[in-house]
Amino acid sequence: MKQIVCVICSCWLFVSAMAQPTSLCVTTDKTTSLVFPFSILHVDRGTKDILVQPVEQAENILLVKAGLKDFPETNLSVFTSDGSVYTFKVCYDAAPTLWTYYLPINKKATIATYANGILDNRRTVWGVRDNSWNIDAAVIGAYIKNDITYWQLRIINNSPVDYDIEVLRFYIRDKKKSKRTAVQENELKTLYLSGNHTQIKAFSRNTIVVALDKFTIPDKKFMGIQIMEKNGGRHLMMKLNNKDILKAIPLPDLN
Repeated sequence: MKQIVCVICSCWLFVSAMAQPTSLCVTTDKTTSLVFPFSILHVDRGTKDILVQPVEQAENILLVKAGLKDFPETNLSVFTSDGSVYTFKVCYDAAPTLWTYYLPINKKATIATYANGILDNRRTVWGVRDNSWNIDAAVIGAYIKNDITYWQLRIINNSPVDYDIEVLRFYIRDKKKSKRTAVQENELKTLYLSGNHTQIKAFSRNTIVVALDKFTIPDKKFMGIQIMEKNGGRHLMMKLNNKDILKAIPLPDLN
């Protein structure tokens, strides 16, 4: 699978969406261990005042200690195989209170890695499609990993006019509505979009992968995928039910 890099912030095992460093205090006569959820690809030190050493027998562990006492504050960046970047502020402390850091999975980076890796997968789903004025859309793959579903869409533009996407949304809606009741609709939040999801050039095709939280569809409802053209009328809508969701292919663990 293709690897992409997303920036993670950790603060004493707390992860947020923005890249902010974790405070890491080290000393000269004791070693601090950083344990990552995935193998380490690259390490970058701000200065040579800190010493780092990967563990040959455990590719996800990095040993860190101070090269000299009272060095000025510096930084350390660690790149892991799931596409995450862990960034630390490093300072000197003669008696650190913590010797081992267990870093959590960067969920956002992991989702992005899977979504980008699925883009080029062969088609595994048939029969879910729609077309309008030489624009053809289809669901061509469904995958699941760690309570996240990934939907691989293909949009083909067989017209001489570029197709600009204004709306791409997933929702669950009632199959039928009573004259006395309003239609119940629950929009599904997109966690990540991979691929060119803004424009399909004339006589070309795009593949898009959309990551959503795991879900199933209640009775008498369906999942809709709506694609609307900007300043145009070539709108598309595809319907799926539980049997389509249950065909999702489990994805392997990242190495």
